[in-house]
Amino acid sequence: MSRKIKDRAALEERIGYEFADKALLDRALTHISALSGGPQNRISSYQRLEFLGDHVLGLVISDMLYRAFPKANEGELSRRLADLVRKETCADVGRAMDLGPALRLGNSESQAGGRLRTTILADACEGLVGAVFIDGGYAAADALVSRFWKDRMIKTVRPTRDAKTMLQEWAQARGLPTPAYKEVARTGPHHDPEFKVAVILPDQPQAEGLGASKRAAEQAAAAALLTRVGVAVDKIDG
Repeated sequence: MSRKIKDRAALEERIGYEFADKALLDRALTHISALSGGPQNRISSYQRLEFLGDHVLGLVISDMLYRAFPKANEGELSRRLADLVRKETCADVGRAMDLGPALRLGNSESQAGGRLRTTILADACEGLVGAVFIDGGYAAADALVSRFWKDRMIKTVRPTRDAKTMLQEWAQARGLPTPAYKEVARTGPHHDPEFKVAVILPDQPQAEGLGASKRAAEQAAAAALLTRVGVAVDKIDG
């Protein structure tokens, strides 16, 4: 048995689903950097599956939330949904699945740490959800999402405020101006950048945060500053 087949079988065991169409699993793990032929070969990567998986994930989790929180209003359900489907959560699930070693990446992307990159792990995770949905239908996708998201859903026992909102409220309560954010650096390839953002408040130490988007980096910076001044952070919302 080849190493590829063994790795694929091990991943199927970890996620609790065995593919009838192994090519679907292979595509769900293939980053565009691993393909030759340029943009026209994008359909052979996980990008189309990611598109589908994103929507399947949203539907399954919406159903889970609707059933789990019968007294929650639309606003609370929406906040919980946003927290469970954001890139950082999907990447965390990807790490729980140990997707990194199974990903098919180009040499340059692999050497640049792509197997650990939040955006790639999140996208591949969504691609895997889409692949399971095509291969096994809604019931299979529902089982996969329940396996990896149910505990995360239950742990989110109260509506939370994002770090930027918390920092703004903290500053206003002390007569300080609205926190200012500035981009300090942008690294990584064009299709998968990483941003460094600094948050600035008068008479407070400057704090920085990293993220796969400017918004995520701003949230990380706000959380860092709140931590420095001794405020517990509900979450970092990307």
